[in-house]
Amino acid sequence: MSKKKTARNATTGPLSPAAQPPERVVARLRAHARVLFWPTILLFAVCGITGFYFGNLALPWQNTALLVGAVLLSMVGWLLPLVLWLSRRYTITTRRIIFRHGFFVRVRHELVHSRGYDVTVRQTWLQSLWRSGTVSINTGLEHPLLLKDVPNADLVQQVLNDLMHESRSYIGLGREETSSFAPGTPAWGRSS
Repeated sequence: MSKKKTARNATTGPLSPAAQPPERVVARLRAHARVLFWPTILLFAVCGITGFYFGNLALPWQNTALLVGAVLLSMVGWLLPLVLWLSRRYTITTRRIIFRHGFFVRVRHELVHSRGYDVTVRQTWLQSLWRSGTVSINTGLEHPLLLKDVPNADLVQQVLNDLMHESRSYIGLGREETSSFAPGTPAWGRSS
């Protein structure tokens, strides 16, 4: 049996789930795709060299070794970086940030906007050419959470600050409503 926590209004009781704003996905992000540039160049080079030399080698085992080496180099040099790039993603919703990474062992970390945090952007000169950057989210813990090399890093920072402000304002309004006294409710220090 799951218990849902609902916000309460001091005069009318709990707010209906329809009165609460639904959680919406604002953005789904990955690291910038330029990290796949050199692995793709390597793949093209391996395919070109293999195509040129295959069948031209003197012994059949050399052709087989060339194919095996090309497949292994392609898997390590291109497929592994591609899988690593695909396995790390960030989802920003109206209520939280979700960090997901891992291929065989999946790790999911969530950070609620209402908790509050500091957002900073770090850009190298290459990242600034592509308008990407690393967004650092400092929650007061030992290590900040990093959105590594995301596109439009400045826009991500602005959106995160806006979402945090909206979330904290909504939480504050809910607390203000629940802390106010309903009519006819006795209060400490007041005479009826």
